[in-house]
Amino acid sequence: MSLVLILFFGLMFVGLPIGVTLGVAGVTGLVQIGGQNFLMMAPRRYFQGLDLFTFMAMPFFILAGEIMNRSGITDRLTGFANAIVGHFRGGLAHSNMIASVIMAGMTGAAVAETAAFGNTMVPAMVKAKYPRPFACAVVIAGSIIGPTIPPSNLMVIYGSLMGTSIAGLFAAGIVPGLLICLFCMIIIALVGKRINLPKNAEGFSFVRLLLAFKSSILALLMPVGGVGGILGGVVTPTEAAAIAVAYALVVSTVVYRAITFQDLLEMLIKTSRITGIVFLIIAAASILSWWMTYLRLPQQVAALFLSVSTDRYMIITMILALLLFIGTIMDINAALIILAPVLGTLTATIGMDPVHAGIMIVLALNIGLMTPPVGACLFVMCSITGETIERISRPLLPFIIVEVLVLFIISYWEKLTLFVPRILLGM
Repeated sequence: MSLVLILFFGLMFVGLPIGVTLGVAGVTGLVQIGGQNFLMMAPRRYFQGLDLFTFMAMPFFILAGEIMNRSGITDRLTGFANAIVGHFRGGLAHSNMIASVIMAGMTGAAVAETAAFGNTMVPAMVKAKYPRPFACAVVIAGSIIGPTIPPSNLMVIYGSLMGTSIAGLFAAGIVPGLLICLFCMIIIALVGKRINLPKNAEGFSFVRLLLAFKSSILALLMPVGGVGGILGGVVTPTEAAAIAVAYALVVSTVVYRAITFQDLLEMLIKTSRITGIVFLIIAAASILSWWMTYLRLPQQVAALFLSVSTDRYMIITMILALLLFIGTIMDINAALIILAPVLGTLTATIGMDPVHAGIMIVLALNIGLMTPPVGACLFVMCSITGETIERISRPLLPFIIVEVLVLFIISYWEKLTLFVPRILLGM
């Protein structure tokens, strides 16, 4: 066991791609416990790790996000959000948060949202005299709403691996996502007052709101059909993702006429690359996950935690501390696949509802997308804007603090977390 763990962290430290690191560590573990006979299991486990129908939802959701960003749907949604809250001080920053909530109901991908708003909202805020690091921090903080409010690729992975209701996870993500939006807008209001952020000089206009709504109504219908269909039990997540792609294509080509065949080809190539990377990580991690299960590591970790304390809230605190730390040093897809069986066993031991446990784990890892040193959203923003991690991290810190606060609220307050699933799904 020690050899595999040393090899895993050593290869990750030297910068080997996480998919390769997981595969090498997993195969080493198989050889260590069973020699050549167990080595023959590696290819089978590799493909079985991807042999889940629900995983098909991921490339569809990724492609839907690409179509929206390329066709200008994102800009229309941002304009609608600005018509709602642009008259407040720091209105563009508030608009980013509202637009993040709307975008979350369509793609569920934090990195794609960071890229889209990094190319649109950051230049707009800088032009309006916002400090560039603060503008970058706002976009990064809002991007975490994407994989929290349904649909969410991480929830698809967790639900598929753990046999937990994906519809239940989707429903449970609504309240945490809205809380993140609310708390971040409070931070924006406080900072806006302190540094005198600008606001829309024209004030609120009902006519402008109606025009913005008319311009974006086709885009706003997208999450209603997709997520509503999943929560209503009409379609599966995979079917909803495919419908989202078809809808986005029709709106973009027939109505807006904003994308060409060449654009579509480029989006398919980009989607294939992103999906390939994620699926490589999932497949390789499944080998390491099987090795951990064979050695009964989930049960051993659960026993270790319980030996420290049997108090439910203390164990939840230790789980959150572990997840927040892991999120700062490891790709969150890999972390989820490796830790889900371990923490699933532990949370079941203390009587947590599977959906409650799942949303807690997913949200904790999502926060890792915005924390240095390996936060994916942080790196994407730096590459787009040319800002450094150090300059962005300082204004980002208050947003990280309030999002961690939301994490603790939903982790300790089960009734709040499961409020929407119990109403919509009768859980």
